[in-house]
Amino acid sequence: MSLFTTITVFAHERALEYVDGVCTRVLEPGRYRTARRATYHRVHVLDQLQVTAPQDVLTSDGVSVRVTAAIRWKVADPRAYVETVADPSAVVYLAVQVALREVLAAVEVDALVRDGRRLAGVALVEAGRRAGAGVGVEVVDVVVKDVILPLELRSAYAELVTARTRGQAQLETARAETAALRSLANGAKLLDEHPALARLKLVQALPMGTTLELALGRDVRAGE
Repeated sequence: MSLFTTITVFAHERALEYVDGVCTRVLEPGRYRTARRATYHRVHVLDQLQVTAPQDVLTSDGVSVRVTAAIRWKVADPRAYVETVADPSAVVYLAVQVALREVLAAVEVDALVRDGRRLAGVALVEAGRRAGAGVGVEVVDVVVKDVILPLELRSAYAELVTARTRGQAQLETARAETAALRSLANGAKLLDEHPALARLKLVQALPMGTTLELALGRDVRAGE
């Protein structure tokens, strides 16, 4: 019987080779001739996505909000990932949760609603990378996923947006009316300055079959 066999490592994984309980090498993608006494531990290295559970955080102005973060990470050091802690992703998860609480505690709720993802993103990535470096994990990105405001505050923001939209609509209506009045005034001035144009407009406005002399006669009698 042959003392050797083969193992195939695919592109989405790495394989740790153990002989007598000791890691002897990390296998990259490919086909390898292996000793029968060796055992192999496969580690997936594709990007993974993990979302933190909603947690209540007090902003700097004392408003309690519920926030979640999304962590995109991958295995950078398969041996450290397997041999350091039982759950490496939990280490990163906890670090991001703590950093999220600390960052948002220094942010006002208005700034959090408008620009929370940008304000917190850099700090969360740095915290995740520091924690992941020791357990074989590379944090690719961390973003604030959800910001859930209290019901009363959501209602207040909705009223504010409604009032702002209504004000903009009223302003546009006023602008349109002003433009129409300005156009009418300009037209009246033009007719005053050009009597021939005024007569032409009168002719165009006459009903079918009405002569200009008849229309003028009516105007004269109306004046009398």
